[in-house]
Formats: sequence, C-alpha cells, structure tokens
Amino acid sequence: MHISKAEFTRRRKNLMARMEPNSIVIVPSAREAQRSRDTEYPFRQDSDFHYLCGFDEPEAVLVLVPGRKHGQFLMFCRDKDSTMELWHGSRAGLEGVCEKYGADDSFPISDIDDILPGLLEGRERVYYSMGRSTDFDQQIMSWINRIRSQLSSGAIPPGEFTDLDHVLHDLRLIKSAAELRLMRRAGEITAAAHIRAMKKCEPGLYEYQLEAELQHEFTYAGARYPAYSSIVGSGKNACTMHYLANSDRMKDGELVLIDAGCEYEYYASDVTRTFPVNGRFTRHQRAIYELVLKAQLAAIGEIAPGKHWNQAHEATVDVITRGLVELGLLKGRVSSLIKKEAYREFYMHRAGHWLGLDVHDVGDYRVGDEWRVLEAGMAMTVEPGIYISADNKSVDKGWRGIGVRIEDDVLVTAQGCEVITSKAPKTVDEIERLMAVSQ
Repeated sequence: MHISKAEFTRRRKNLMARMEPNSIVIVPSAREAQRSRDTEYPFRQDSDFHYLCGFDEPEAVLVLVPGRKHGQFLMFCRDKDSTMELWHGSRAGLEGVCEKYGADDSFPISDIDDILPGLLEGRERVYYSMGRSTDFDQQIMSWINRIRSQLSSGAIPPGEFTDLDHVLHDLRLIKSAAELRLMRRAGEITAAAHIRAMKKCEPGLYEYQLEAELQHEFTYAGARYPAYSSIVGSGKNACTMHYLANSDRMKDGELVLIDAGCEYEYYASDVTRTFPVNGRFTRHQRAIYELVLKAQLAAIGEIAPGKHWNQAHEATVDVITRGLVELGLLKGRVSSLIKKEAYREFYMHRAGHWLGLDVHDVGDYRVGDEWRVLEAGMAMTVEPGIYISADNKSVDKGWRGIGVRIEDDVLVTAQGCEVITSKAPKTVDEIERLMAVSQ
C-alpha cells in the first residue's frame, strides 16, 4: 500500500498547471537533525517535498520548470558512493532518481551552485517557501544576487517571489483515493494501539509503560514511528494539553488520557482516548466523560460537504457550555456564557485541525473573511475536551483533577463523513467492558 509513481506525476502536473507562465518551483528536502554527538534523529522527509516526488533522501532539491524543453522535473541529489553506502545504506543516485522517481533530469547536489542560477535567470516568478530554512533562504538569495551582479552583461534576475505554500497546500488539502487508503490504515493501527493500552492498563504501572504498548502496536503493524510525541497523562497530568513526561505511576481511581497516533507511509493518525486506570469510572468522571462524548458526536454530525469548518467547533461549545451549567460548574444563561467564552476555563482549545502528511496538516481554515466550506476528500480531527485543574478551588473537590479528551480522525465524504478511527472504544460501557475482560 503506497502512493504510485503515476500519482506523484499527477501532483506535479497539477501544481505546474496553477503556476504563472515562465516560472520555477524550488523545494529543498529536509535536513538530517543531530540528536547527540555522532548520532542523528531518524530522517523524515519534508512533507511538501515528499508530496511532489516521494524521494526519501536528504541533501536534495526538487525543481519544476514548466515548459522546459529538456525536462520539467529536475532533481539535485547525492550521487552513488560505495564507501558512504557501506556505512549508511543505499542511495538512489542520479540514475535512480530518474528511473524510480520520475525525474526528467538529475544533477549532483554538489553542482547546484553552478547550475541553479542559470535556471533562475530570466524567470518572471519563483515559487518558494521562504522562512523555513535560513541556510537555504540565504543560498537562494546568493544566487539571485549573483544574477543581479551581471545586469550589465544582460542577465535578468527573477521578477518576483511567490509563496509556494498557498498554491501547494490547497492541493494537499484534498486527499486522493490512495491517500485516504493510507489514512484509513493509519487509523486502524492507531485504534488497535489504544485498545492494547486499555487492555494492559492497571494501577501501579508507569505512564511510559503504556506508551511502550502503543509503540509496540505501531511498529509491529508496520508504522515505525508515532506521528507526534505520544501523550500519556494520568490524574492531574491529563489537564496539561501537551504533557510529554509520561513518567508518573498511575494510581487507582484516576483517569488516564492517551493522545497518540502512528505515522503510516508518511500519513498521520491522531487519536485521543480517556479511560479509568482501574477500569471503572467514578460518578464525577462519568459525568464529564459523557458530556465530552456528547459534544464530540454533535461535532461529527456537523461534518459534511457544504458545511463550513467552524460549525463542528460551534457544536462542541454549545453542548459543553450547556452541560457545564447542568453540572453546576458554570452559572448563568447559556447564550451569555458562550458570548463571553466562559467555557474556556474548562475547554480552552478548538475542536480539531486538518490531518494528512502532517499531524496538524496544511490548508487555510478561512478563505477571505469566511470559514472554509468543507469538501469531499478533506480530513480532520474532532477532539473536544474538558479539563478541571486540580488547583481549581471554585469547584467541588470531586471534580478537581479530571481531564477528558476524546478525539477521532474524520474524512469528509460525498454523503457526509467517515470516522476512520471508530474501532477504538469510546463509550463508557464499551471501555468498562473491554477493561473488565482484560483484568
């Protein structure tokens, strides 16, 4: 299961079709990142670069030149090197990047300073994402300045720069059938990992031990890495949005919130489940949990083509505010509380985000001054939550330290939407039944 060479070709053609005449696209690869002395983090290709070609090596630059007689898709990359490959693994090389990845022509990355200025000269527009890499930004400007220095000899520098993100990210926002297959698989693997964590959970374990269960399921299923750093927060740690220590021992009577998703063939999953460490919700925990679940289901009901991005969030705000009033955690008229955002004491984030090659995927949420209208092929998370600080003296003690978030991955379809992570249990009865069987 992967993205075909033909689809990468279509993506490049779609991008070039949106470009102005006599223009050029430049996209550098990701760089290897040092972890500590003589060690690097596992290499992960830049998402835009991957989207356009699938080439997964560092030290490369992709160039698109629509209408160029000698080939429109050019790649600068590392050449074959038997000594380096002995230590670090095989390289595609100049021939391989043409044969396997569809480049029309390829050049050694070491020759880029000699070749790329000639490709830039005379172009009316350069599509490039300025600001992501200071080093490469400076390299681009050095090439431009070199051309400018030759004005007296007739050299013509590029007319203007255009941010590539706006054009490319609109393409990335709508997923193809092949992308959706990969995302469904990522969702299946992640759901299985959350089920494994529920089955293994018991008082006395450390949070990182549940994290290990998640990672085991990801890796065993072929998703080598998480899409982001897994959150396993028990007790009051569940009230910290981006808790990453995962180091506390889980106690009887606490909830544990797990926000974790795998990356499968570069596509992210992002799922949160909250459940009792001992397998049984207390009265207060159940009340908050069922309110969050009600809000999530209301939001999912607002996802369909023709509806706008913010309708799902608005649904969660309405349900959560009304529920907090019913529970006595907020006081006042619901409409007034919503207007002054009183709910933000307990629900301080939005209901979701785009999902795809990046866990917080690209794409504008507004078009002009209006919320973006949903279309089939978009993918997003739906993740309302309620967090009651352990130090919140304005609420009864039974509510303090309860943090609940429920998150699923949702695809917009022609008929409405599809929840691709639904195999992970999320009703109180489903969770308690699963955990009772395993304990």
